[in-house]
Amino acid sequence: MLQCVSTEDDFVGAAVTLSVRVRDLLPRDLPACTWSGSATHLSHVERELGRAAAGEVDYLAVCTPVDLPVAIGGVDYQVSEGAGTLWQLAVLPALQSCGLGTLLVRAAEHRIRDRGLYRAELAVEEDSPRARALYERLGYVAYGREPDAWDEEGPDGSVRRHETMCVLMRKAL
Repeated sequence: MLQCVSTEDDFVGAAVTLSVRVRDLLPRDLPACTWSGSATHLSHVERELGRAAAGEVDYLAVCTPVDLPVAIGGVDYQVSEGAGTLWQLAVLPALQSCGLGTLLVRAAEHRIRDRGLYRAELAVEEDSPRARALYERLGYVAYGREPDAWDEEGPDGSVRRHETMCVLMRKAL
């Protein structure tokens, strides 16, 4: 059970309690995940679900009682030897800061330990201070920086390359 308190002026202090569960993300979930990114992003997630079927990654979903994903993210076991690498972590914007990201990261860490690995790693964009603060609260420590890039779809449907600098973080499990 997670509880989220509104900060909207008209509803300050209004609380909503939400029962959620973590399970594997499935191809049938993708139409309900448009909040997490563009069609280009979701086609990438769909490809990663193929890797999940092969055991190379885990892709998790935090779901409501009606089984709708409100947070998703992956763990890649092929990136760094001896570690699971968390990536593509996203929470439905209306439910951010309600503990779903923490729940998702902890579930991912549990999957990593279940594979006999004892280190989690991730990269966070330097211009994402809220995300970095979450990871630091969860015990992740910065150990380097590196550039990253990926294709992203614009509002007009055009695809462009997004280039950024990321802080590399890790945590012993």
